[in-house]
Amino acid sequence: MQKEIEITIAPEHIANEQIILQNLSRALKVDVSTIKHHEVLKRSIDARSRKVIYRLQVRAYINEFPNKEIAAITYQKLTDAKTVIIVGAGPAGLFAALQCIENGLKPIVIERGKDVKQRRRDLAAINKQGLVNTESNYCYGEGGAGTYSDGKLYTRSNKRGDINKVLQIFVQHGADQDILIDARPHIGTNKLPHIITAIRETIQNAGGEVLFDSKLTDFIIESGKIKGVIINQEQELLSNSVILATGHSARDIYELLHQKNILIEAKPFALGVRIEHPQQIIDSAQYHCDIRSEFLPPAYYSMVEQVKTRGVFSFCMCPGGIIAPCATGQDEIVVNGWSPSKRNNPFANSGTVVQVTLDDVQGYDPLRMLNFQSEIEQLAFEAGGGNLVAPAQRMIDFVENRLSVDLPKNSYLPGTKSVMLDNILPSFVASSLKAALPLFGKKMKGYYTNEAILVGVESRTSSPVRIPRDRETYQHPQINGLYPCAEGAGYAGGIVSAAIDGVNCANAILNN
Repeated sequence: MQKEIEITIAPEHIANEQIILQNLSRALKVDVSTIKHHEVLKRSIDARSRKVIYRLQVRAYINEFPNKEIAAITYQKLTDAKTVIIVGAGPAGLFAALQCIENGLKPIVIERGKDVKQRRRDLAAINKQGLVNTESNYCYGEGGAGTYSDGKLYTRSNKRGDINKVLQIFVQHGADQDILIDARPHIGTNKLPHIITAIRETIQNAGGEVLFDSKLTDFIIESGKIKGVIINQEQELLSNSVILATGHSARDIYELLHQKNILIEAKPFALGVRIEHPQQIIDSAQYHCDIRSEFLPPAYYSMVEQVKTRGVFSFCMCPGGIIAPCATGQDEIVVNGWSPSKRNNPFANSGTVVQVTLDDVQGYDPLRMLNFQSEIEQLAFEAGGGNLVAPAQRMIDFVENRLSVDLPKNSYLPGTKSVMLDNILPSFVASSLKAALPLFGKKMKGYYTNEAILVGVESRTSSPVRIPRDRETYQHPQINGLYPCAEGAGYAGGIVSAAIDGVNCANAILNN
């Protein structure tokens, strides 16, 4: 007999199997000896009361043993298979490629950037010298933006596809099995490159191709049908199915589509700053303690507030994390955050952003939101003075309209410069943040403090452009065989939701 039940465990006992069994025995009202096996299905921390606990959703096997099932997917070697071109080797592109192989289709993945190993050198140049390689950076390259910006796997995309399958594939390629049960699964930037490499090798071993330094520069279209793409302005690659999974920062792709009169649309996004606190402040507030227990991970938070008609919310929170420079072009500042798997850095950072609506940027140009985003990033670069030095301000100084005399120690490696962020952020963004931050402080003790630093700008929260597609076929309404996919097309946000969208596009090709 199998039973699923929720039990609570003190943090210091979370690894003690005997105590977990005893709790199960009491909750199920059965003798411990009858519980032949148990498995944790979900694990989360409940810090709502002063006594912090773990909540475990557990499946108990009473007087029986589980049937061991092999969850790993076997990818068969392809022979004489129809080809599918996949533009972009981020999570959407890689998972689309895996699904193509499952469906008997040969994926050819083209990626403008480098493989994960070669990307490291370009990231080092960004952090140490302020030099941006416009084809290889935190956003471009194998694995996409997620590879070197954290690997958070939390998603609400329950209705879009099989989340568990995505997580299982990550585990199959080297991720820790904890991601299958944690409420907020997280791989860690230090581990993701090896996992991404393993996924690429699976694709190649099955007969698929992954081409690096291969930038899409044009589409081959005849009579409203895709026939292939042109790489690096010279090489033709032919297929009548193209998945466009280029991520939210490939501005040249949006411009190319617009130049070719292929329908795209302006899309709302969010804009703000990345806020960093000492991790100890967040731990103390969330766990109601002076010093965090060794049995608890660095604390997480999520904030949201409505300021008049505009939403202000935290985004991509990184406990024990680092603020990273994520520009993809020259003379722009873009910041994001990431954490290693242990989340053991002394700071906690989170994007804190304000909704930007289509009414905020007047006009009919489908690129107007993108241009608006770009203008703010250039202002931030100018304010920082170059070399990717980021404009920054202490939190209370920002709210009270004071230039910070100095800035607290922080994790942003290229450096920060004290400025008035009002001179960079649009007035409606600045005023909304100023109204929301004290309210966040009322929700979480210690949050509203001048020990926190605001670093600008957090602007790549989502794509400012949508590439439309048919709900049933996933194809562009004008171009048969072109499949806009995931974040870059405006249909997903985050690693797992992007991966699911890649799977859905691959399945749509098979169905069509």
